[in-house]
Amino acid sequence: MFTPADYKSDQYVRWCPGCGDHAIVNSLQKAMAEVGVAPWETVVISGIGCSSRMPYYLNTYGFHTIHGRGAAIATGVKTSHPELTVWQMTGDGDCLAIGGNHFIHSVRRNIDLNVVLFNNQIYGLTKGQYSPTSKKGAITKSSPYGTVERPFRPAELALGARATFFARTLDVDLKTTQNCMVAAAKHKGTSIVECLVNCVIFNNGAHNWISDKENRADRIIVLEHGKPMIFGKNNDKGLVLDGWNLKVVTIGENGITEKDILVHNAKEEDPTLHYKLAMMTGPDMPIAMGVIRDVEAETYEEAVHNQIADVQAKTKIHNFDDLVNSCEKWDI
Repeated sequence: MFTPADYKSDQYVRWCPGCGDHAIVNSLQKAMAEVGVAPWETVVISGIGCSSRMPYYLNTYGFHTIHGRGAAIATGVKTSHPELTVWQMTGDGDCLAIGGNHFIHSVRRNIDLNVVLFNNQIYGLTKGQYSPTSKKGAITKSSPYGTVERPFRPAELALGARATFFARTLDVDLKTTQNCMVAAAKHKGTSIVECLVNCVIFNNGAHNWISDKENRADRIIVLEHGKPMIFGKNNDKGLVLDGWNLKVVTIGENGITEKDILVHNAKEEDPTLHYKLAMMTGPDMPIAMGVIRDVEAETYEEAVHNQIADVQAKTKIHNFDDLVNSCEKWDI
């Protein structure tokens, strides 16, 4: 019923030429069209930052709020109007610094929000300070000798807050990005899509190790539920368990066959393997992309409205007079 053009606003896109955010908005418009929720039944909430300009570029309802508070506003919208599809646009600074507390609590409550987390490992809008995801030692405007802080890993934080859905994608991989957005929209509960994007001005090449087209296939693994964890230019590498740890093997060597390769189960309640997959880092391990975790659980707004209905069914108070007369009274 809808095309990507139906979700595209008439506003000029004011991101720098070459910014990875351009790819994300294009993928999101395609995903929205594929899911088919009408633009007038969709709300896009954002905080502050380059990524938070997204509501202007989508032909939906939108609210550009204040720094780090997008999750709080989105929670109110979804809880009061559960029939709406609500997207939250945020960046690694907006979401994980001043907005960190809102983020972890919206995740643990499992509010039915689609959170798109742009991670360029820098504060871009305020001109190049290090962010909560900047690598230790990163030289930036606010860390001229290198930051001494250990960075957050969004997946670790999300899974620690009991996330029911986590996916990761790369700005140059449009197909995987769109697939992750569609899966996020269909998930009931808080869905987080971490988008690794490039800031060409203040942190150019932050993700070069995996975005490099020539070597990308050997350095990332796109996970798909129910399919073997195979990757590589020749599709001859895979993941197996070696004791408690994941290990890369080559199919055809040392008697390894495709049957030995782990099959991805995004629906597994136990997050242990999802955590291990999400935390893989190079150069010895590939970086996991795609939907890593997707499990079912009661959503916050379902719990709230079910509780209201239950109380209404049992109460003897049906109007204001009933409420007044139910209170303790004194004769003076």
